[in-house]
Amino acid sequence: MYGLLADLSVIEVSSFVASPTIGLYCAQMGAEVVRVDQIGGGLDYDRYMQTAEGRSLAWENLNRAKKSVALDLRSAEGRELCVALARTTGQLVTNLPEQSFLSHAAVSEGRPDMISVRVMGWHDGRQAMDFTVNAASGYPLMTGPEDWDPATAPPVNQVLPAWDFITGAYGAFALLAAVHHRARTGEGSEVRLPLGDVMIGTVANSGALAEMLYRGTDRPRLGNAIWGALGRDFTSRDGKRFMVAVLTAKQWRAMVDALDIAAPIAVLEAETGVQFAHSDHNRFVHRDALFAIVQGAAGQRDYADLAQALGAAGATFERYRTMHEAVTDPALVADNPLFGPSPANPSGFAYPAPRSMAHLGGEQAGDPRPAAFLGEHSEEVLAERLGLSSGVIGDLVDRGVVDTSDSNGLRKRP
Repeated sequence: MYGLLADLSVIEVSSFVASPTIGLYCAQMGAEVVRVDQIGGGLDYDRYMQTAEGRSLAWENLNRAKKSVALDLRSAEGRELCVALARTTGQLVTNLPEQSFLSHAAVSEGRPDMISVRVMGWHDGRQAMDFTVNAASGYPLMTGPEDWDPATAPPVNQVLPAWDFITGAYGAFALLAAVHHRARTGEGSEVRLPLGDVMIGTVANSGALAEMLYRGTDRPRLGNAIWGALGRDFTSRDGKRFMVAVLTAKQWRAMVDALDIAAPIAVLEAETGVQFAHSDHNRFVHRDALFAIVQGAAGQRDYADLAQALGAAGATFERYRTMHEAVTDPALVADNPLFGPSPANPSGFAYPAPRSMAHLGGEQAGDPRPAAFLGEHSEEVLAERLGLSSGVIGDLVDRGVVDTSDSNGLRKRP
């Protein structure tokens, strides 16, 4: 955790992945992020997977370093408190619909410099989530074995909600851009960020939109091969699967030297009349023949020997791991300065927690901070932000408008 945004406070009213990620990234850079939830937890409070005590590990990790306020957001009084909190900070992040009590018009009333960042589904107001916009992207129908029949082959859904996380990262950027704009002009901003636009915009930024229009058809499925370059999974003599990727002349030389395949490569170049060292195009067009040469060499050696040779030569490669293998790999986690000691997680389960993924030279990242218990900071935030006395807050708690920490056990939603 860095302190670069220590003077920034954000009210977050979020659920699921994209919107909470905006607040998470801001909190990791030192911002005060106050997450406001419905008493008993919002839509994502009990997301799978849960511990035996019913604590969601997904919620716990997406809400690290944030403060938590629990209000009855179904009541007029609870909604008024939420809007008032947003106005005190001048920054709101939410994925509630624009036609809600957190519309930009409502929260900016009396606060013309208000900034709201709203994660949406589609730009026209239709609902969406990561996996549905991914269905529209085309990627699931270009993923899978290359011998599948295009007419009957099923789509392959991605496991990682990548569009959500890209949206969260872009949302954090958009929020800070709006803050910068306000510092120069004094003007507030209403930022709408449709998940579907992030998807199709990313497709366009990658060059795929132009490519599809230029070629007039779809890409073929390529299995595990890299599109437009040389790369695929290979198997060592002892059955280890690993990836080798070649995008540069240096990476090509390193692979050829490490695998000692210069001779068969020279034969192939003579047969095809092309050179491979400096041409992604040639390597991709003749990938099947090159794959056969690489696999032939890899299959003669155990992975430990291959890894040593590829590493010494400077090749770009990596062994395939299960996710459990990845999280227990010392190089990725235990010995990686990204991770700090386990904070006191609400779940009570201790495990390594990531610091900010950006490393800032000369700055101390600090240890990861835990997610809050739901409602843990209700009294503190209402007193500091709205100036409410302990008696007023106590009355709000007694009447069920405000709730305090659920550290003594999960409470059911009213």
